[in-house]
Amino acid sequence: MKIYTRTGDKGSTQIYADKAVRVDKDDLVVQSYGDMDELNSHIGLLAAHVDKAHQPILHDIQRNLFQAGFAISASSTLKQADVESLESLIDTITSKMPPNTSFVLPGGCKAAAQAHVCRAVCRRAERAVISLAKHYDVPEVVHAYLNRLSDFLFTFARFMNVEAGVDETKV
Repeated sequence: MKIYTRTGDKGSTQIYADKAVRVDKDDLVVQSYGDMDELNSHIGLLAAHVDKAHQPILHDIQRNLFQAGFAISASSTLKQADVESLESLIDTITSKMPPNTSFVLPGGCKAAAQAHVCRAVCRRAERAVISLAKHYDVPEVVHAYLNRLSDFLFTFARFMNVEAGVDETKV
C-alpha cells in the first residue's frame, strides 16, 4: 500500500465521524487533530529524553491522545478515569517535590524543557478543541483530559528538574 493517495492534493481530506466525510484541510476538526498530533509528537520526543522508568506514563498519554482524536471523529475509549489517572500522577509527583511558590521560566534540563514545550502545545490543542466544540459535538472528557494533561506536563517538567538536580529559574 502506498503512503500517498493524491486525494488531498486540492486541499481536502477525509475524516471519519459516524461515516466518512470530506472536509477542507483547514477545517476546525483537522486543525484540532493536527494540534493533538503535534502534541503527541512532542511527547514522543519527551519520552526519548527521560529515564526508561517514566516512559510508560508518557506512552499511555500518547495512546490517550489518539483516543481524544477518536472521540472527536467517531468513537473513543477515553474515560473520566483517564482524567483521574492524570490527577493521581500529579498528586504523586507533587508529593515528591518542594512546593511551587512562584512562577518559573520554562526550561531546565532537556526533559523539563521538552515537557514545557509539550505543555504549551497542549494548551494550543485545548484551545483548538474548545473552538471546535462550538461547531461540533466534542465529548467533555476530551476538554477535561487536555486541561489536566497540561497540568501534568507542568508538574512533570518541575519533577524532571528535581530529579536532575537542576534549579528552576523563578520569574
